[in-house]
Amino acid sequence: MTSEPTTDAPRDPDRDAPVNPFAPPSSYRSAVHDAGAARDAGAAPADAPRASSEPAAAAAGPRPTGPRPTDARFAPPGAAPTSAAAPAPGATPGLAAPGYAPARQATPGYAPSGPVASGPVASGPVASGPVVSGPSTSSGPGEPPVLGPAPAPTSEAHPPDAPAGEPSPPLDSWGRPQRVRRPRRALGVVWVVPLLLLALLAGAAGGYLGERWLERPRPVDAALPQATGEDVGELTGVAEVAAQVLPSVVAIEVRAADGEGTGSGFVLREDGYILTNNHVVAAGADGGGEIVVVFADGGEEPAEIVGRTTAYDLAVIKVERTGLTPLVLGDSDAVVVGDPVVAIGAPLGLQGTVTTGIVSALNRPVSAGSGQQTAFINAIQTDAAINPGNSGGPLVDATGQVIGINSAIAQRPGATQAAGSIGLGFAIGSNQARRTAEQLIETGVATYPVVGVLLDQRYQGEGVQVSTEAQNGVAPVTADGPADRAGIEPGDVIVAIDGRPVTEDEELIVAIRAKAPGDSVTLTVRTGDEERDVRVVLDETQSAAP
Repeated sequence: MTSEPTTDAPRDPDRDAPVNPFAPPSSYRSAVHDAGAARDAGAAPADAPRASSEPAAAAAGPRPTGPRPTDARFAPPGAAPTSAAAPAPGATPGLAAPGYAPARQATPGYAPSGPVASGPVASGPVASGPVVSGPSTSSGPGEPPVLGPAPAPTSEAHPPDAPAGEPSPPLDSWGRPQRVRRPRRALGVVWVVPLLLLALLAGAAGGYLGERWLERPRPVDAALPQATGEDVGELTGVAEVAAQVLPSVVAIEVRAADGEGTGSGFVLREDGYILTNNHVVAAGADGGGEIVVVFADGGEEPAEIVGRTTAYDLAVIKVERTGLTPLVLGDSDAVVVGDPVVAIGAPLGLQGTVTTGIVSALNRPVSAGSGQQTAFINAIQTDAAINPGNSGGPLVDATGQVIGINSAIAQRPGATQAAGSIGLGFAIGSNQARRTAEQLIETGVATYPVVGVLLDQRYQGEGVQVSTEAQNGVAPVTADGPADRAGIEPGDVIVAIDGRPVTEDEELIVAIRAKAPGDSVTLTVRTGDEERDVRVVLDETQSAAP
């Protein structure tokens, strides 16, 4: 066994303790540890006079015996200083226990984790936190070492910059005096209320400006694609029509708390505006659900409602996609019975389904819903197969232009729900769809024309009769309304509009709804035995909020 050299320097009592290879070594070394390292190397103790190669240091006097920080950045790779005191069992939590080292721990007073040098390491307790153990001192034989901040490098009772008689300032982990911060003065009550009011005003102003800033701007002009009016010629067949139209037709999936549903729609503008039926997206309105548009290429985009109306059962939604191919809305007034048509949509979720037929009839009065939510449609009837899920899809002519929006199917008497096509499908005319879509895009709401009369549903004779008494507080003829100005009175019977006979209330209503506010119509009115034609200029009213 190698004998230790005799020295007057104090020995580290735990110097021969076993090494803990997982404890992160300390980056601090005491004078006692320096002396031990010098003995192992056969060099002079740390407090001995320096060699002649450092005359300036020798002349300055004896070397201080306090702790000397070692910058861990310059520790040899793969080895850390060997003078760390490894924590004893039961040490303070947060320090490395035997056999454990915190991952990537490099707090002040610790060198980065890594291989530990193989020399003896002191095993005494280590102070927790940024304060690192200084040299062990004893107040008497057999007493345990005292841990605390490193002593000053001189024997003075106070640091050089501290006046005598005053307590020395606390030291940081590097042994430097800490800056003493003055306590902040508490904010007086007199300032609290004005500051709270200012914060509330600032929050309200920020919320208002944010809402105005984030609100999506609406186009001033809907600028929907227009039919050229020229004879574009018919396509060579259904296959060519389908190839031209299919890329612009979409499936619409609505997921709400009470269930899911699918419908159809088609592109109105290249920047993401899509037209469909109101009843397709109603479940997803007002945050009630999620609306997803599925394109012909399989891509999906979430959609938001731009505007919708129950009066015409139409809605415009928008997705954040550009470069789409819009369909052209043709002239539904030019359609004649017998024209060939193609219906495209996603019946029962089967996207891209194409069916064919002809225009079976025009001006079919179709009403759906009840009360204020009733939609009145002056519909195009077709025998092209239309099934649940076709709603909102296009009905196109032989040129590929949209002449209607598929919206409803007839069911056999007694049927409680739509069971499928029986060859009686109905579409909203494209002229009506264009007017409504432009309003929804530009303003978010739709308007419809009115005559200003109440109809008596109990009347059984020819034509439709103006009510003779008020209903729910509403006068039978609106004062200074279109009918009043035209001379129509309570009890008059309207037998025709623009020369077309009417026998049901819905026929007159849908014929008027097919017009635009400001249009004029000719009503054939009978008062008693006298029959006359009157010209009525239609007023405008806003569609009830869905």
